[in-house]
Amino acid sequence: MQQVNDSGLVKLSSYIDGQWTDGQSGSQLSGDSERFDVINPANDQVVAQVYNAGIAETEAAVLAAKKALPAWSKKSANERAAILRNWFNLMMQSQDDLGRILTLEQGKPLAEAKGEIAYGAAFIDWFAEEGKRVYGDTIPAPAGDKRIIVIKQPVGVVASITPWNFPNAMIARKAAAALAAGCTFVVRPSPSTPLSALAMAELAERAGVPAGVFNVVVGLDSSGMGKVLTQHPDVAKFTFTGSTAVGKILMTQTATTVKKVSMELGGNAPFIVFDDADIDAAVQGALVSKYRNAGQTCVCTNRILVQQGVAQEFTDKFATAVAGLKIGDGLAEGVNLGPMITSQAVDGVHKLVEDTVAAGAKVIAGGKRSIAGKNFYEPTILTGVTNDMPLAANEIFGPVTPIISFDTEEEAITLANDTEYGLAAYFYSRDIGRVWRVGEGLEYGMIGINEGIISNAAAPFGGVKQSGNGREGSKYGLDDYMEIKYLCMGGIDK
Repeated sequence: MQQVNDSGLVKLSSYIDGQWTDGQSGSQLSGDSERFDVINPANDQVVAQVYNAGIAETEAAVLAAKKALPAWSKKSANERAAILRNWFNLMMQSQDDLGRILTLEQGKPLAEAKGEIAYGAAFIDWFAEEGKRVYGDTIPAPAGDKRIIVIKQPVGVVASITPWNFPNAMIARKAAAALAAGCTFVVRPSPSTPLSALAMAELAERAGVPAGVFNVVVGLDSSGMGKVLTQHPDVAKFTFTGSTAVGKILMTQTATTVKKVSMELGGNAPFIVFDDADIDAAVQGALVSKYRNAGQTCVCTNRILVQQGVAQEFTDKFATAVAGLKIGDGLAEGVNLGPMITSQAVDGVHKLVEDTVAAGAKVIAGGKRSIAGKNFYEPTILTGVTNDMPLAANEIFGPVTPIISFDTEEEAITLANDTEYGLAAYFYSRDIGRVWRVGEGLEYGMIGINEGIISNAAAPFGGVKQSGNGREGSKYGLDDYMEIKYLCMGGIDK
């Protein structure tokens, strides 16, 4: 952390009701205030030791958010926008430091990390403006003495659990919408990557976000803290990004208090290359979609489907491009493929590769752990894969690409849709009729057409089927943080 210029961004405790609960600033943690280690996955060195909060702190954060809600919700959209814009500006001014903190705790290359900071900040910028455009309706009444008005109001206290793979952006795109809508916010970030969330809290405080409006609780008790956030009666809305398996558990827990819920869950993204595609463009699109963040993204390509006529050409060019990736510490010059988050994650990916090879596939690149370190896995390509093999049937979440061949457009759509997931899909084609047919035929919430990177603040992010519900970003992104209220006004003609 000595590499961070602004040392004030390095925080080691939860941020609740405008206070750092480190036992040194008048706010004591429960228990013995033990700390837990934050590990750099590139070298397994301890980056920092963070105070371990638990159930009591989580409950305190919810109560702080409840206390702050009336004043924050009553601020005008312009007032909230000004504070959010300050937060956006501070994040961009601190982009280098925030990126370095992110790389140290998460591992992705520094250029990617700084890109994530800009991406996350873009949601704060977007919703600072979008919050000014929360419109209601007037509806023709059934009788002359009545008027019908529809207004939108903030849902209330929002609780969130976010993952380690995008420790800044996954918080920013939820919190920005919530705060712009007039809600207050509590987040439990992954204990693998708490430092980015805490740095965001520091900048929120500097930006003028009032005490209790944005709270961060960091701790190892995932079950206990999760139950507070999903079942506390003062939490009106719960939002989660993570695996489908965990999402189902959390969604079940929210049912006890019938909360508003949005979930961004797992994916199994197909990347389809048709025989009329620009093959060179498809290769570059697949490269960035698959190997960004070492394949540890919910929207990254999980399996490549290539039409028979161009399968060999695409595979050869793709293998050449993958061979040019440089593996190493994300802070090292020229590195574009960092570590996986843990050695256990590496083991899981390698098991999928082994099982797929045992089922008849062939490794043509990589296929083993990297000499760069125990948390690194070589960028890998397998051919001869079918849609029922382990690598195709499961979310890989690592730098491994199975390639599947197909004959017809109909077959490609069938293969692509043969999964319980429906988050993101990609395809390359220059046939305008095919673009419409395939775009409408794919059962996914987001589709990249001749494009491998699709996420941005102006577009609705979210999936269908078991990839979740709700949308983040775009003009639709405020809907999950608002309630619609109908006002019937009578006696108008008296």
